[in-house]
Amino acid sequence: MKMEERVLPKPTIQEVEKYLAQWDTFENYTLQEKALNKLFFELSPENKDVSDILIKASSLNDFYSTNIFSIYPVAKHILGIKNLDKRLKAGDESLVNELAKITIGEKKKNFYSFATKYCSHHNPEVFPIYDSYVEKVLCYFNKGKEDKFSIFKRSELKDYSTFKAVLLDFQKYFGLEKFNLKELDRYLWLLGKEYFPRDNKKN
Repeated sequence: MKMEERVLPKPTIQEVEKYLAQWDTFENYTLQEKALNKLFFELSPENKDVSDILIKASSLNDFYSTNIFSIYPVAKHILGIKNLDKRLKAGDESLVNELAKITIGEKKKNFYSFATKYCSHHNPEVFPIYDSYVEKVLCYFNKGKEDKFSIFKRSELKDYSTFKAVLLDFQKYFGLEKFNLKELDRYLWLLGKEYFPRDNKKN
């Protein structure tokens, strides 16, 4: 099915509630989330020890399949970011792009999606998660003249401040303010996974 042939249900409070209820039925998602919450909020809330960062980064990489093949340099990079814990608590949006860009060996990497997840799991109310499914849904609903809720190019969603601003525009335009950013992320992700499956497979 081509993208232009897909007709996604218009975002409404009822639609979001439907997908959030669906999320609660997926035991693998809910238990992984519970495990990550325990790790990030109870066992290792700070980022002062590289071993704590390694455990958190490895868990995210595994659960979310972010395909980082060498996690240790990433953990060292995170450890070296100044005032990381204070910036996480403050919701410093510049932190995401700083955390994402790393050089491994001679190769420059941009682990953008991973960085949003790392920040979000420390402060989910402030840091929404970027994902390709979320990107596709936002672009889909912004392409028509009738429901153009924001002004952006797809490539600009890779700038975190722009991504968050677009998400807030989406939230406001469709009257979804009763849902926090974490709930909106789950809704958009499940919607994208349903209508834009990778290689026509659920994963």
